[in-house]
Amino acid sequence: MLLLFPIFLLFSLAGPLTGGNGAIRLCMVWADAWMALIGIRHRTSFEVPHDPSRPYIFVANHISYIDAVILVKSIRQYFRPLARAESASLPVFGFIYRNACVTVDRSDPESRAASVSRLKSLLRKKISVFVFPEGTFNMGDRPLKSFYDGAFRVALETGTSIKPILFLDGYDRMHYSRLASLTPGKSRAIYLEEISVDGYGIDEVARLRDDVHAIMHQKLIAYGAVWARSSAGS
Repeated sequence: MLLLFPIFLLFSLAGPLTGGNGAIRLCMVWADAWMALIGIRHRTSFEVPHDPSRPYIFVANHISYIDAVILVKSIRQYFRPLARAESASLPVFGFIYRNACVTVDRSDPESRAASVSRLKSLLRKKISVFVFPEGTFNMGDRPLKSFYDGAFRVALETGTSIKPILFLDGYDRMHYSRLASLTPGKSRAIYLEEISVDGYGIDEVARLRDDVHAIMHQKLIAYGAVWARSSAGS
């Protein structure tokens, strides 16, 4: 990251759109190199063909700090993650974070409104966005925590399809309870079939949210997510 930092600085001068796209591409390069150096073997699979020329609202399960690396390893098109504003204050990383992400302070209504406006603006410019709808780590034995409404409200208001992705091995590669638990091994991301918002009314946020949650819940069990195995019969 330090080696790439001067290039991030140059991209920041190009403005939020071009500079942000450049920052995301550099994050992909960094993720490729970092995973290879520490012995993580990543594979991205697709249940159905994926069209990277279209904008989507990507959503994924969240169970580890390493998910931040897995997402830029898995998504190979221009996009912006929605991320917590607190991390933007960190040295070096914070600068990259601010340029590559849409930051939000969930405790501040004005920050939440501004982040939603930014997400909509990006989608209008054919840039995808990424959201962890659980908001925070899932630290239980259920496949997923409950979802926040934000991603699904934006999907309905912009007419953008939801594209769920499963991160299956973050729990094993870096457990959420210990930053020092990083281990080499496999990493898998599975693209599920997109969920069109056609057929949902503008006020049916809860139905869309619950439908996406149910699909991801079932698929995590089907693919044998380690933390979800105790829930397989429920």
